[in-house]
Amino acid sequence: MYLTTIKAGPLCALMLVVLFAASANSRHYTNDKEATVKDGPAIEDDYINLVVKEDQSKVDVYFGGELFTSYLYSGSYKKPVLYPLNTVNGTPVTRGYPLAPRVGEQEDHPHQFGLWLNYGDVNGLDFWNNSDARPAENRSQYGTIYHKAIDHIHSGDDQGELSVTMEWQGPDGEVLLEENTTFIFRETEHTRSVDRKTTLHAVNQEVSLKDNKEGMIGIRMARELEHPDQNGDATGMYKSSEGLSGNDVWGTRAKWMNLSGRINDENVSVAILDHPDNVGYPTYWHARGYGLFAANPLGMKEMSGGKEELNYGLQTGESITFNYRIIIYSGEKVLDEQLEEDWIEFVR
Repeated sequence: MYLTTIKAGPLCALMLVVLFAASANSRHYTNDKEATVKDGPAIEDDYINLVVKEDQSKVDVYFGGELFTSYLYSGSYKKPVLYPLNTVNGTPVTRGYPLAPRVGEQEDHPHQFGLWLNYGDVNGLDFWNNSDARPAENRSQYGTIYHKAIDHIHSGDDQGELSVTMEWQGPDGEVLLEENTTFIFRETEHTRSVDRKTTLHAVNQEVSLKDNKEGMIGIRMARELEHPDQNGDATGMYKSSEGLSGNDVWGTRAKWMNLSGRINDENVSVAILDHPDNVGYPTYWHARGYGLFAANPLGMKEMSGGKEELNYGLQTGESITFNYRIIIYSGEKVLDEQLEEDWIEFVR
């Protein structure tokens, strides 16, 4: 806001107070540096730079001026996501469909894109499978996660941080859970990573998180990282911290899971690391050869074939926290020993 002419007088003074108050109230988050632009690349001195683009409902995350990912929070997506996720060479490891389809991709499960966190049974509502593809007459069965506020944003040379508030709402607008999530973004010579720490609060009522297969932190992978039995020219292969691989990892517990393969001429691995403080540790894995890569700590009955059962619940005012690290490796094939070292660093 620029004022070129200011005349003295009580009315002018009152107007200035109102204008500056309005300006202050419009900035509802803490920000170390000015980072709100309408379009175009970020221009900052920091290597890791977060740029809020409110008119596009997103926050872009740049490493050295190159896009790593964006936090997308348009209500039409039914939940905020990080999309895409790019390697240090700029290669997307996430599927393009449905936002930006690429040739040869499977066009299934339109609710699976980017990196997200939600669940398939929250007081009987399905937050996992919701999308605009659902018939209007069935919308009463689904919940939506709405972005409410950016609470803190930080750009820096070593890491970037983004803290946000969301609400898990039923189809009638009732808030079942308030979510507070912090993302931490980092890069090394061969890796890029995201820490996601999410706390869910039962704000208005008891909340049931009944055992369900559809959960909880998930990524939909690029077609090149699907299993060869799903896609003949794909190269993806899962490997768990417990030594299982391929399709055998589904419905098993592990403290980390790695999906490795090649995209064009680039060796790529994507790992999700579980934290010992998370409920259900070590988590069960909802990892499918068709490209769904998810950790599900709450769906014990479904994932164990009935051998275990959790049916987690929150009383009014109670909270639960989930903490995960996602690492995207590029270059030489990643050995189990390296993944173990990175997991130890994460939980230290």
